[in-house]
Amino acid sequence: MNRPLTAPDEAVAGFLAGHDDAVGHHADTAQRLRTAGYAVLAAAELAALCGLDARACDQAAAHWHALPPDNYLKDGGHYRSRRHASYIHKLHAAEGENALVLAPHRAHYQPTTYNALHGGMLRWYAPFDAELLASPCLAALLSGLGRLFASLRPQRQWFVEAHQFRIDTHEGIGRPTPEGAHRDGVDFVAVILVQRHGIRGGETRVFQADGPHGVRFTLEQPWSALLMDDSCVIHESTPIQPTDPTRPGWRDTLVLTWRAGGFLEPAQG
Repeated sequence: MNRPLTAPDEAVAGFLAGHDDAVGHHADTAQRLRTAGYAVLAAAELAALCGLDARACDQAAAHWHALPPDNYLKDGGHYRSRRHASYIHKLHAAEGENALVLAPHRAHYQPTTYNALHGGMLRWYAPFDAELLASPCLAALLSGLGRLFASLRPQRQWFVEAHQFRIDTHEGIGRPTPEGAHRDGVDFVAVILVQRHGIRGGETRVFQADGPHGVRFTLEQPWSALLMDDSCVIHESTPIQPTDPTRPGWRDTLVLTWRAGGFLEPAQG
């Protein structure tokens, strides 16, 4: 899965020039993505990479407590709640132009080639609430990671989808990836752990898309992250169960995807 080195584009170079602490994190993370197709970041590493204070995102976790249920699950479960937002990130925005633009609310779509269980249909989820959309934490994560990925695969702009997920255990078991090991049909993916509460399981597994090797680990630290080159690897997370069956348990994540050339649409499936 080794990939050739790619020089950062001008937008990334400008970003790094003003963020000394981010330079080392950027170079190390980019190299891990080039050579392995994935990188796991501790919360402090993610914050430094995106120019955030280490605790800057803590208050954002409260926005995961009121997610509407996902009514599209085909396995009969009721363990997933979520919200959805879409952005266009312009890597070469003109002076005074907003580089990160919230797109009009749209359906989430994946072809069945990437999601055999829930692909092939337009899934309309409630939008992010206004407070989270205005959060400096969210904007920094989207912009900082978008610039990192553009250093690996230079683009004029990214089409970004953001997903809030809560997987709960009120039915005894919750499945973070009911579709199994998969790709998302994009260029890059970030899975950011927001919180784990009263659960066991939720192990993350990342496999070579074209080879026999894989790794397994569990994201446990709030605001730690898994970054992936979606062309190189497939991924899944194992089901979660409550540590105490009499008390609720949940796993909250923020999943972000970056795609060149446009959002996935039915005509492209």
